[in-house]
Amino acid sequence: MQTYEIKKDIHWVGAVDWTIRDFHGYSTYQGTSYNAFLMLDEKNVLFDTVKKPLKSDLVHRIKSIIDPEKIDYIVVNHVEMDHSGALPDIVKLVKPEKVICSKMGHKNLLDHFHQPDWPYHVVNDGETISVGKRNITFIETRMLHWPDSMFSYVPEEKLLISSDAFGQHLGSSERFDDEVDQSFLMHEAAKYYANILTLYSPLVQKLLERVAKLGIEIDMIAPDHGIIWRKNPGLILDAYKRWSAHQGTEKAVVIYDTMWHSTEMMAKAVADGIESQGISLKLIDLQVSHRSDAMTDVLDAKGVVLGCPTLNNGLLPRMAGFLMYMRGLRPTNKFGAAFGSYGWSGESVKLMNKAMEEMKFEIIHPGLRVKYVPTHDTLKECVELGKLMGKTIKDSFK
Repeated sequence: MQTYEIKKDIHWVGAVDWTIRDFHGYSTYQGTSYNAFLMLDEKNVLFDTVKKPLKSDLVHRIKSIIDPEKIDYIVVNHVEMDHSGALPDIVKLVKPEKVICSKMGHKNLLDHFHQPDWPYHVVNDGETISVGKRNITFIETRMLHWPDSMFSYVPEEKLLISSDAFGQHLGSSERFDDEVDQSFLMHEAAKYYANILTLYSPLVQKLLERVAKLGIEIDMIAPDHGIIWRKNPGLILDAYKRWSAHQGTEKAVVIYDTMWHSTEMMAKAVADGIESQGISLKLIDLQVSHRSDAMTDVLDAKGVVLGCPTLNNGLLPRMAGFLMYMRGLRPTNKFGAAFGSYGWSGESVKLMNKAMEEMKFEIIHPGLRVKYVPTHDTLKECVELGKLMGKTIKDSFK
């Protein structure tokens, strides 16, 4: 099986999951990869493993380079099963001198695999070990996005093996950033951040500040998913600074669901009003758009307008599900507004406003409710709501 030498004597030996289309609620239309890296030195080191069903891919790639029993250390940067599912079989095959992990990694490995007799070597944050010509420094990254997460940094190679940070769910025959279209790559990186790391943005900011203070030189970032950043690692570092700050851009999203198209008519009118103010706009119908795609557009939007009719004194299930999903990720620093049609009770606008208030959105309008079918005059009110959102966004960037 094909391997890739990403640095001299450091090889990609992971697996590509071409057919996965859902990753715990996140749409993965492009598949994904589970990246593992084999470093040859006086002590041979395997960084992470792969999802259990793809174990044979990992084993065959290792065997194409060395006898697996010549691997001395296995580094577990992250215990989540897409990176550790094959670990018990690999430990049995390799018989390593050490299974290296963080303190929380040790706890989570025991909780997952119930193997107290593995040769654990627990490293502290900032600890460095020598493997021969090279050293490995371990940097704890707790809750990015699990308690056990850590980075492995090889200073002699200026290589950061970054666990689940800086990745993308992208199955590809290409391994490096300079081999794929940059706009496509950054979209997938943004989708990954929006749906996995948005909640942990304060920790991302602290980590980036810490890396800067440590003066770590980085000329390659090798994440556990997707493309390896070898040409321009600064591109993804800068993007993480921007995304974690929740700054937003001069962009709004109108996200809606509809029953008999009345709310859809309102959504289009709101969108017209926003567009009239020269603000970039995305109109998203939850009937045809996956929640994780909608969340990707929320990431860099300054304004979020939600629309939904009332059903059984509540929301349509798709909007209710999207709000639960978005609240879990906690995007912040946004303007919000809501609208919807109703027949006799009309609670949807109140419920959407409440959800946005809980996320600390600044609500710019009490909300628009239209009974049954909008008229020309009520659609004009929707246009005015859109204009207000557009002007509010524009003014915030002055």
